Amino acid sequence: MHDSHSERMSGSETRAASGLALVFAFRMLGMFMVLPVLATYGQDLAGATPALIGLAIGAYGLTQAVLQIPFGIISDRIGRLPVIYIGLLIFAAGAALAANADSIWGVIAGRVLQGAGAISAAVMALLSDLTREQHRTKAMAMIGMSIGVSFAVAMVVGPLLTRAFGLSGLFWATAIMALLGIVIVAAMVPRASHPLQHRESGVARQALLPTLKHPDLLRLDFGILALHAILMASFVALPLALVEKAGLPKEEHWWVYLTALLVGFFGMVPFIIYGEKKRQMKKVLVGAVAVLFLCELFFWQFGNSLRALVFGTILFFTAFNLLEASLPSLISKVAPAGGKGTAMGVYSTSQFLGAALGGILGGWLYQHGGLSTVFVGCAVVCAIWLAIAVTMREPPYVTSLRLPLSAAAVADTGLVTRMLAMPGVADAVVVAEEAAIYIKVDSEKLDRTSLESLIESAPERAEA
Repeated sequence: MHDSHSERMSGSETRAASGLALVFAFRMLGMFMVLPVLATYGQDLAGATPALIGLAIGAYGLTQAVLQIPFGIISDRIGRLPVIYIGLLIFAAGAALAANADSIWGVIAGRVLQGAGAISAAVMALLSDLTREQHRTKAMAMIGMSIGVSFAVAMVVGPLLTRAFGLSGLFWATAIMALLGIVIVAAMVPRASHPLQHRESGVARQALLPTLKHPDLLRLDFGILALHAILMASFVALPLALVEKAGLPKEEHWWVYLTALLVGFFGMVPFIIYGEKKRQMKKVLVGAVAVLFLCELFFWQFGNSLRALVFGTILFFTAFNLLEASLPSLISKVAPAGGKGTAMGVYSTSQFLGAALGGILGGWLYQHGGLSTVFVGCAVVCAIWLAIAVTMREPPYVTSLRLPLSAAAVADTGLVTRMLAMPGVADAVVVAEEAAIYIKVDSEKLDRTSLESLIESAPERAEA
C-alpha cells in the first residue's frame, strides 16, 4: 500500500511519460515546422495563391478537430496502442504525400491526411493507464513541456531544413519522425495491463453536455480557438513581411524566431509564477490577450523595418507562450470534478478548429487586402477575445484528485455531502462504475489526512 504513495515516479512511469512525450514532440514538430516556411517557399508550388497557402497551413486542423474525440473513444474499445500506431502511420503517409507533391493541392491533401492521424487523446489515455494518480499531473506536464519545446524547435529547424533540402525535404523529415515515433512506442513505452476507465484522461459521454454548457469553460475554449487562429493567420503574413518589408531573405528567418522564442519563453515565466502564487490568473490572462492585441496593431502600423518586426515578434511570442501555457491549467481548474478529460477533449478540438480557421482566414485576407489586412483581422479576433476574457470569473485555485473507493463507500449516499462540508473541498462526484471519487480541492486549505480517514470511515457508516 505504501508503495502507491511513494513520492518518486517509478522507472516504468518515467519511461512511459518520456516516451509518450517524445512521440508528441515529433508529431508536433511535423505539424509546426511548415509554419515559418510555407508562406514563402510555398509560392513556388504550381497553382499556389495566398488563400490556398493559408489553407495548406491550417488544413491539418480540420481533420484533427473532427477525429480527435472519435479516435479517443475508439482507443477505449480496441486499445490505445493500435490507435497510436495507425495514427502515426496515417501521419507519415500524409507527410510523404506532401513531400511528393508539386502543386499546392498536393500539399493541402498531405496536410489534411497528416491531421487525420489524430492520436493525442489516445496518447493521453495511455499515459493515464501507465501512471499512478499522484504522478499523473507530473507526467501530463512533461507532455505539455514537450509540446512547447517542439514548437520552439520547429520554428527554428523548419527554416534551416527547408533551406538545406527544400519543402519536400522538410516533409520527408516529418514522415521519418512519425515512423521514429512508432519505434519509440514499441521499444520504450511499457504495456498497460488493462485500460483504465478514467474520467480525467478521456471524454466521458455523460460529461459532454455539461461541458458544452459551462460558460467559463466555453470562454476558455473560445480563447484557445482564437489563439491558434491568430497564430496561423499571423504566420501567413509574418514571413512575407520579413521578406517584403524588412528585406530579410527567407533563408535567414530562423534567427528571428530563435531570438523571439528564447526571450518569449523566459519573459513569460515570472507572469505564470505571479498568477499562480498570488492567485491572479485572470489578470495575467487578460493582460496577455491585451498584449497580443497591441502586437497585431503594432505589426499593422509599424511593421516596416527589421528592427520593428523582430521587436513585435518577441512580444508576440511572450504573450503567445504565456497564453499557451496558462489556458490548459485554467481548464483543469474550472472543469467540474470528474469532467477534466471531457473538458480537455473539447478544448483541444477548439484548438485545432482555430488553427484551421486561422490559416484559411489569414490566406484569404492576404489575397484580398495584403499584409496589413491580415494584421487588422488578427487584431479584431483579439478584441473579441479580450471582451470575452474580461467577463470571466477568477478561477478556483484547485487541483483534481481521484481516490479509489471500496464497494461499501460507493454505496454510502452521504459521502459526497460530508466531503463537501470539509474545508478546502470545492466539488466531489462518485463514479460508481469506476469505484472512485473525483474531488476538486484547494491544497492550501485541505487537510489530506482527514480527507483520507473520512473515506476510510465510509464503509463503517454504511454498515452502521
